Amino acid sequence: MMDQRNLIVAIALTFAILMGYEYFIVKPQQQRAADAGQTQSAQKQASQNQAAKDKVESTGLGAPQPAAPELAPQDEMLSRVEALGKTQRIKIVSKRLAGSISLKGGRVDDLSLNDYHVTLDKSSPTVTLLSPGGSKKAYYAEFGWSPLVRSGIAVPGPDTIWRPTDTVLSPGRPVSLVWDNGAGLRFIRTYILDENYMFTVTQRVENLGAAPVTLAPYGRLYRGSTPKVRGIYILHEGALGVFDGQLEEVKYKEMRKKQRIEKTSTGGWIGITDKYWLTALIPDQSRRFTGHFNHAVLVGADKYQVDFLLDAQTLPPGATIEVTSRLFAGAKVVALIDTYAKQYQIALFDKAIDWGFFFFLTKPIFYALDFFYRLIGNFGLAILLLTVIIKAIFFPLANKSYRAMSKMKQLQPKMAEIREQYADDKVRQQQETMALYKREKVNPMAGCLPMLIQIPVFFALYKVLFITIEMRHAPFYGWVHDLSAPDPLKLFNLFGLIPWDPPGLLGIGVWPVLMGISMFLQQRLNPQPADQTQARIFMFMPLIFTFILASFPVGLVIYWTWNNLLSMAQQWVIMKRMGVNP
Repeated sequence: MMDQRNLIVAIALTFAILMGYEYFIVKPQQQRAADAGQTQSAQKQASQNQAAKDKVESTGLGAPQPAAPELAPQDEMLSRVEALGKTQRIKIVSKRLAGSISLKGGRVDDLSLNDYHVTLDKSSPTVTLLSPGGSKKAYYAEFGWSPLVRSGIAVPGPDTIWRPTDTVLSPGRPVSLVWDNGAGLRFIRTYILDENYMFTVTQRVENLGAAPVTLAPYGRLYRGSTPKVRGIYILHEGALGVFDGQLEEVKYKEMRKKQRIEKTSTGGWIGITDKYWLTALIPDQSRRFTGHFNHAVLVGADKYQVDFLLDAQTLPPGATIEVTSRLFAGAKVVALIDTYAKQYQIALFDKAIDWGFFFFLTKPIFYALDFFYRLIGNFGLAILLLTVIIKAIFFPLANKSYRAMSKMKQLQPKMAEIREQYADDKVRQQQETMALYKREKVNPMAGCLPMLIQIPVFFALYKVLFITIEMRHAPFYGWVHDLSAPDPLKLFNLFGLIPWDPPGLLGIGVWPVLMGISMFLQQRLNPQPADQTQARIFMFMPLIFTFILASFPVGLVIYWTWNNLLSMAQQWVIMKRMGVNP
């Protein structure tokens, strides 16, 4: 019967969510644990293969080409403080950034984000993005020049000591580094920092010698360990870049497997992303470059590098060449990323934020939430307001659905008579039920529409809450201090009275309980299945969803609860108008 199909659809949707949670959250965690035992031997073999690979030797025209930047080995055993103390430095001072540039190698290797703390506690340390080579979690950016293979030209490298023109880099106060190779080449590197997270890096070479030289500029990001990643389908963490208008995402696992991936492009960028933070190299958008994703096992640990290499240029005696690149190192603030993409014409730079395949839903939902936040000053209230607007947009469709459900409830006595009259003839029973639907002009499948509408919005909002830095540590009211985290007030530890943190699905908070109650009450307004087994299945659905949503961002649970309350109010009014007792 059609009402049974309605039931099957509802159960299928529930099962899909359950399986999605198992496949995209639980299974990746188990897979990472299984992979850990296989990684070391695979990496050892892959490292041997990598050592045997040749450097880039020619361009498409057959001319000699500089070598791509090699993975820089580091003995990373020092603490961050110890590593910072081993070199002289230029201080970085701005409203949003704090750190320094090492005069040894000229690396941007010390960077903290002033606006963001590790925890909700404002007295906790600020987020550290970059750390120097030699430290346990080395992560830095470096620029340079690569000569022709076996040319013998001395160029600045990781051990080069640069001479600075100033001791502080800040917005409006650039710093240049100068180095002379003693053989007729003078290298000048200038750093300019804006008010946010963008460094403009201009590299200049002056040929004061008597012979021409051929050099190619490069930039690279080096990460000396595998960061802790969530390993779930809806979020990419690892290397990424845009090449000829196409976004490429490469997970750490894929880098370990392939060791070296090469891409060419005119315009675009390459970088490494975390959930909320991004470090990206942006070469001159008008020039062709070759990008690399590299991995090697050095000193017994995984090392990662992404880099770009621009085409080589020949510098005659007495001439100067100059190239400008950029380095983004900071938080993935949506408005800021969009501004940089337009300001510097960076191809698909907005893709640095993982909006996913359904970006046509996730991005508008974020922009709407951000707009309401600017009006009312609270993202939780913005979620409530957005829910009302979504309900208003789909009001005619939902209205039709609730009218059909109310009509179904009116028909339940007649349907019970049919089942009783044809209890031994299931075929005739279904025929008579369908005839009843046709006479009364009722579509039993219409009752699924509210759920079908809610599911894509639910997942899009989940994506927004999970990936955007704006939602990180965004408070609501009462005990909710972070809408992107699960409800902190847990039922199974008596709301904090017992010193125990319930694990996994047992971490049921107040809002998931409220959501379960609202879902149960909403079910009571709907036509109840005549079959007792089906009725019991429906009865347990609110409980199942309560456990599932316990580990989801509390902002999502607030949305679902509020949506249920609005749906109940709408359905109640329609039922009363149709003379149905709610």
